Amino acid sequence: MAINLDKTYLGIELGSTRIKAVLIDENHKPIASGDHAWENRLENGIRTYHLDDVWSGLQDCYKNLCADVKAKFGVALTHVGAFGVSAMMHGYMAFNKEGELLVPFRTWRNTEARDASGKLTDLFQFNIPERWSISHLYQCILDKEEHVNDLDYFCTLAGYIHWKLTGRKVLGIGDAAGMFPIDSDKFDFVDRFLEQFDELVAPCNFKWKHVKDLMPKVLCAGDDAGSLTEEGAKLLDPTGTLQAGIPMCAPEGDAGTGMVATNSCAKRTGNVSAGTSIFAMVVLERALSKLHREIDMVTTPDGSPVAMVHANNCTSDLNAWVGLFGEFAKASGLSLDANALYGLLYNKALEGDSDCGGLLSYGYFSGEFITGLEEGRPLFVRTPDSKFSLANFMRTHLYTTLGAIKIGMNILDEENVAIDKLLGHGGLFKTKGVGQKIMADAMNAPVSVMETAGEGGAWGIAILAAFVVNKGSLTLPEYLDDKVFKGAEGSTIAPTPDDVKGFEAFMERYKAGIAIEKCAVDNLK
Repeated sequence: MAINLDKTYLGIELGSTRIKAVLIDENHKPIASGDHAWENRLENGIRTYHLDDVWSGLQDCYKNLCADVKAKFGVALTHVGAFGVSAMMHGYMAFNKEGELLVPFRTWRNTEARDASGKLTDLFQFNIPERWSISHLYQCILDKEEHVNDLDYFCTLAGYIHWKLTGRKVLGIGDAAGMFPIDSDKFDFVDRFLEQFDELVAPCNFKWKHVKDLMPKVLCAGDDAGSLTEEGAKLLDPTGTLQAGIPMCAPEGDAGTGMVATNSCAKRTGNVSAGTSIFAMVVLERALSKLHREIDMVTTPDGSPVAMVHANNCTSDLNAWVGLFGEFAKASGLSLDANALYGLLYNKALEGDSDCGGLLSYGYFSGEFITGLEEGRPLFVRTPDSKFSLANFMRTHLYTTLGAIKIGMNILDEENVAIDKLLGHGGLFKTKGVGQKIMADAMNAPVSVMETAGEGGAWGIAILAAFVVNKGSLTLPEYLDDKVFKGAEGSTIAPTPDDVKGFEAFMERYKAGIAIEKCAVDNLK
């Protein structure tokens, strides 16, 4: 099988547990891949990855990709048409003028910046989550960490890797939106907030005076982000086979690449990822009118404002109940594999009452910020006159996976945010049609599931790399529609009015019952 390397595009994404490389062809189809497993370290209370881990992981991932290309096409991977790197958003990587890392890399998983997050949110009247880079920096200032005075540059993981591969200190706007608030009209950090931060820290008399001077230049999808240098090529491929000069797209965060991979970059569209946790991202036509601490404001890779609603708990308790029924089936001498068991129980849920017959559950294995719980207790509750059936029981546990996030999404309703279509991906949607139907009724919007939704962020950043050299006059949403997803197979389920009303009735019960969950947290230790 022949391959034209000039018309291939490479994407590498560094996730929390895996580094993945995907090579795509001119039709944006994955043709080769490589990966590397890794895990964060917990050192001195900080969740981190060593720089040696970053580069050895990247090299191993790339080596595995090259082996796959060699096995499939019989050629060495000497070059590609364009290349991009993405990584987990947020966090804090701080460097001095010599380019030395001043303190261990603090990932998004660290929660020590709560004080800073609250103070900055109050100051800006804009939600600044604790995992954002500016929260980490300000917490370092509050804690009087000595390194801050020597700070010359701070960035995200993707920004750091791109800097080392190209020599350019730039960042894609989607990833930059997890560092500091973005003005989507000017495609840059918000000037007023930059000034407020400078004034806030001025009494400290640091060597630096303006925080913007410490951050990467913000770029949008399709912008020139430099090219792979000789030094960068050697960093990625110590064998010397990879050639320098490859155009690179702006480095992005995993949220942005997820939007690309699910074709959710156009205004009035969104995607919902439902697994152990659940988050929804909706592309807005305009910024929200006021501060909402339940909602993160980020952007698409081309700079449109995005509202992100995140809940900690989704399918864990649902899976536990399915597992219990699996034990019963085994004890009864029945042989059901996991897919058959999930299919049976999920489809049974569709036979239940639209309001679940008065049943109620909370799948809170951990705390839930949206509903004000610092801890969680999985809980099932009913009244004596509830309609207690298997169908209602399963429907309740499917409904409750969406309970917390629905509260966040209601804020968007209050802001008159229009949603034409949501794209679902993740474990909740594996049983065909069921999770999709429940989600459509819960969100009162059509929900689509695409066959390509599982390709992931590495595929998304590879597409952004292809976009740099092939975009012509197309916008990113146009390019995705016309060049990437045209003819892609999938299914769409629209909400049913009666079931929408049923979910709303369940949500009234859900909100009223939060007091029960709090009582369980207080009394079940």
